Amino acid sequence: MADSPFLRALFRCHLWASARLLPILVANRSFEDVLKWAPLASSTPYRGLPAAYIVARVNRAVRRPWLMRDRRCLREGLLGHRFLRFAGFDPELRFGVDPKSLQSPRLSAHCWVCLDGKPVVSDSLPGMVEIYRHSASSTKVRPA
Repeated sequence: MADSPFLRALFRCHLWASARLLPILVANRSFEDVLKWAPLASSTPYRGLPAAYIVARVNRAVRRPWLMRDRRCLREGLLGHRFLRFAGFDPELRFGVDPKSLQSPRLSAHCWVCLDGKPVVSDSLPGMVEIYRHSASSTKVRPA
């Protein structure tokens, strides 16, 4: 389907509902279950929408978090990855930790979304060490 006002309206409604439900759907879930919200393969109902439009709408949808305040990057990352995938893109959801926080009672972690190796939703924070990359290309079996 080509980019059209109807497609954009449908996308915005779907994104709005997903952004509101996400905090409830990922609460108290394992990391593996949370990642189900960032599918590695999916249908592409929003094919034709530009990546820049999707990223801008995701950022707008999460700009005033009333839930998941302390996990804003996770919310942005999951939504960004999910809706870029729905548009036919191959995003990477990356996770990192601050090594200085490993000895503290609370781990400092961050996530961001990259397209073609470039951050598009959030960005790596200074001092963060990437520990996991969630992408379709990283799950393919490569010959040794």
